[in-house]
Amino acid sequence: MTATALPPPTTEDRLTPVPPRLALTAGTAPAALDGAWWPRSRDLTAELPALIAVLDPLWGRIIRLAVNSTHWPKTPRRIPVAGHVVEVGWFSAELDPHSLLLRSYGAGRWDLLVIPPETAPEAAAWLTAAAVDPARVRTASRMMREAGHRRHSTEGDTAQQAIWDSEGGRTVLPRTASPPVPHARIPATTAPPPTSTKER
Repeated sequence: MTATALPPPTTEDRLTPVPPRLALTAGTAPAALDGAWWPRSRDLTAELPALIAVLDPLWGRIIRLAVNSTHWPKTPRRIPVAGHVVEVGWFSAELDPHSLLLRSYGAGRWDLLVIPPETAPEAAAWLTAAAVDPARVRTASRMMREAGHRRHSTEGDTAQQAIWDSEGGRTVLPRTASPPVPHARIPATTAPPPTSTKER
């Protein structure tokens, strides 16, 4: 009987990044955003290698990126990724707080919507689809506001449904709505008691 000894995992094997949650625009139509990225945390050092591993073959080697420091508590100056180092810049006013700006070696600039890690899957799916929709020319912050309005609207609908269910399906009208006009009904009539026609 022979035993096969497997080599111990290398550092690279242990650090193999999980595929990023990413959607990119297709086509050459001008857009405010080039896609959406939904990181799993706000740790840029942990999240960036998986993102760069996908973007390097598509856009050329990413050499620089910029983030708004509002949403990234730790922003190192340099982050090592597969085979090279990415220079990191951070801003608090000049850059949209919900975007990530990337520059590749001699190829150009791209802007991604950064979906907060704690976002619910339904909202993240809507944001992802909206970010790559060529009909929507929106900034990252504008899209986040739209997602917030949608969430509040959905919560309002859920609350109205709960009222409906708890009251046995009785319609509850908002204070500003006019009451419904009832259908005209023919009033019920009662015949007078018959009178006797006999003479006494």
